[in-house]
Amino acid sequence: MLLLATALKLIAELALLALIGRWLLGAWLRRLAPQALESNVFLWLLDTLCRPFVTVAGWLTPRWVLRQHLPLVAFCLLLGLWLAATVLKLQLCLEVGLEQCR
Repeated sequence: MLLLATALKLIAELALLALIGRWLLGAWLRRLAPQALESNVFLWLLDTLCRPFVTVAGWLTPRWVLRQHLPLVAFCLLLGLWLAATVLKLQLCLEVGLEQCR
């Protein structure tokens, strides 16, 4: 169970960082070189990492939520998952002891 909590926490952390990186790089490129948005390899890589989570957020939200808001919805859902996995990991670590948790 500890392995599951740690794995969920790690997946949520990677996805959250990819969403933040995608947002920052996209904002920076829109400001400096708007024509480079389609040809940027790093933005494509971050978008590829985020796409499954944004797709799941689209499945979970009602149809009236705009498509451009789905990354924000995915971010909020992943943040909730990360918090839940952190609480679960802390509870499990307190049950088995901190020495066995490392």
